[in-house]
Order: sequence, then structure tokens, then C-alpha cells
Amino acid sequence: MFKLGLIINPVAGVGGSVALKGSDDMVEHALDLGAELKANTRTQTALSVLLPYQNEIIVYTVNNQMGEQAAKELGFNVKLVYQTRNDNTQSSDTEHAISALLAEQVDVVLFAGGDGTARNIAKVVALNTEQNNQPKSQQSSQQSMLPQVPVLGIPAGCKIHSGVYAITPTAAGRVVELMITKQLVTLTEGDVMDIDESLFRQGIVKAKRFGEMQIPSELRYVQAVKSGGKESDELVLHDISEDIIDHMSDNNENLFVIGSGSTTNFLMNELGLKNTLLGVDLVQNEVVIASDVTENQLWQQLMLAKKTQQRVKLVITLIGGQGHIFGRGNQQLSPRIIRFIIEQHGGKENIIIIATKMKLTALNNKALISDTGDNELDQLLSGFMPITTGYKDQVLYPVSSPL
Repeated sequence: MFKLGLIINPVAGVGGSVALKGSDDMVEHALDLGAELKANTRTQTALSVLLPYQNEIIVYTVNNQMGEQAAKELGFNVKLVYQTRNDNTQSSDTEHAISALLAEQVDVVLFAGGDGTARNIAKVVALNTEQNNQPKSQQSSQQSMLPQVPVLGIPAGCKIHSGVYAITPTAAGRVVELMITKQLVTLTEGDVMDIDESLFRQGIVKAKRFGEMQIPSELRYVQAVKSGGKESDELVLHDISEDIIDHMSDNNENLFVIGSGSTTNFLMNELGLKNTLLGVDLVQNEVVIASDVTENQLWQQLMLAKKTQQRVKLVITLIGGQGHIFGRGNQQLSPRIIRFIIEQHGGKENIIIIATKMKLTALNNKALISDTGDNELDQLLSGFMPITTGYKDQVLYPVSSPL
């Protein structure tokens, strides 16, 4: 039987849709603002890939929402290795859970969360590795029971900078499927990264490497560590901005939803407008009418635009090195938001993607990824879309749904 370890951080990503830029110490506040817990849903998306092999798998996991619920609802055979004291799970629960899974010698640990969860797991894995590297005379019998086990993350958090995550939940399931069907899967080291959330909420990205973990890696399915730094070619960014500014000037009455990222930040600076580098802002008549909006605030603005018959345009960029246009760092752009924008006159043309050719080239011909959590919407967004790469300069580039 294939022994699949499973850990879910049930509150991972809860702060994303309400513009909190993370979930650390923000869970109750996020829930009060109307956020929804989605980590279990994303985990079930990954596990669904494995349903044809259900009879060959035992899921070793934690009680309730840390794994048991998601696996049992899909009909998997479940063995609990750790019990939380209550429903208010803590990072210590993740650490105890990974220790228990290592002791069970599972074949792989699948975990759902963000960079904070990856750090919790890496902390225990590093300690285990350190213990295993000690001379046998210094090891206890318990320590010797904890072998090195590959891990793989299901992206469910607000921050996904680490290279230990699959590119989508479905992709995570595909990697495990390769292992179950005994296909060749490369084992490699993935960097565990995290950023300072307090600085993140101020619009400052300060990432730090916290270690590495062994992951089952397939280039089609596992993401690269996010490219760091700002675009160096300011002339190209200026040309891109001029093209979008011309479009905005010709359509002043429209409502422009400006997504997060350094490229859209450059555009807003060219407009002379203050913006939220890591959030979503609304612009009309070249004036910011709302900053750092939550998903619900954005929806209310769209309903107002509908009443006044205003057309809505969405300006976004992609995550460098990964290629995600939806589902990473912009959870405020929920499926209902995106659907509303493309169901107006103009369809997908209402989504304006901006990026330098250098940023696209760095993807090594990999398609852009739409991971909204709505399979039907992701399929709708698939295909070639125009990317504004300069002044009056566009390229057609493929967009794919999660694998």
C-alpha cells in the first residue's frame, strides 16, 4: 500500500480575499471580515487526482480539518497519527503532525498551506536530518525511526515564495500519481522561503531563505522560486505604461481595477497615483477611488458600476518565474469578480495583461497559469491572450488551466 502523509493548515490563505496579505495572527480578523476557509477545498482538488488509486492508498493524517475530513469525504482509507486538542489549530500542531508522519515512514508528505506552513514543516525536517547525521552512538532509538521523507506543498496560502510547492493543487496530485504508478520522479532540494508579513502589509517584500526540503520534482508540476527584484529595463516599463495610459485616457469613464505587482506599480507611478503594491486599487478618470480593496469591497464597486452602466477593465501582471496571473497574491480577484469582468461586452478583452518580454522569456515557453479555484472559469480563460509588452506592442501568449 502507498502511504500518503497529509497535513492541512485549515486557515492557510484566509487573509487573501480580505486584503490582509497573509494569515499569520490574522485569522479571527479575516473571518470577521467575511473570509472563507479554502485550504480543505484545494486539498480535495489534489486528492481527487488520486481517486483511481484509492484502494492502493492509506492516508496518514491529522484529525478533523487538518486532513481527516478532506480525505474521508472523498472515500480514502484514513489512519490518524496525531490528534489536535481543539479546532483552533496552531503551528505547533503542524510540527507535531510532521514528526508523527516521519515516524510512520510514509512515502511522501503532502501538505496544504503557505510559506509559513512550509517553514513549520522544514523546521522539524531539518531537526530530523541533523539527528540522523549524528553518530549512531548518540542517536536514541526514537530518533533512528525518523527517516528522510520527501514533501510536497499544495498551494493554499497568501504567500507562496518557496520552491517546495506544486504550481497548482491538481499538479500536486499529478506528482503523487507518478509516484503511485512507479514512474520515475526526480528527488531534488526545494528552497523554503518566507517574507515578513508586517512589512508585506506595508507594501515591502523582504524574502528570506529558511532552509530546504527534499521534494519529488517534475518540471511540469513544481514551481520555481519566485524571481526577485524589480524590472531593470525602465524604458520598456515606461513604454508599457504609456500604452495603458493612452487606453485609460480614451476610456476615462470606465472603472479600472489595478492588480498587484511591480509592473502595475510602475504604471501607477507613471500616472502619478499612489497605489498598493501588493493589493488591488480602483481607478476612474485617472483618480484612485479606492485603495487596497477586499474582495467584497471590490464586488460592491462592480455592482455600482453595473447600475451606472460603466465598463470594467482589469489590469494585471504575472508572477515572475512562475507565470501565475490568478490565484497567487491576488485572491481579491475571486471567480465571481473575474466572471463579472469577462461577461461584459468585450469578454476576455476586458482583462489587460502587462509584462516585459524579458519576463515572458524567463518562463522558458511555459504557459501562464490561471488557478482561480473554479475549473470552468480556468478553462474559459485558457488559450492565447494578448500581453502588452510595449507601446502599441503586444504578443500572443498561451494561458492554461491548472494541470
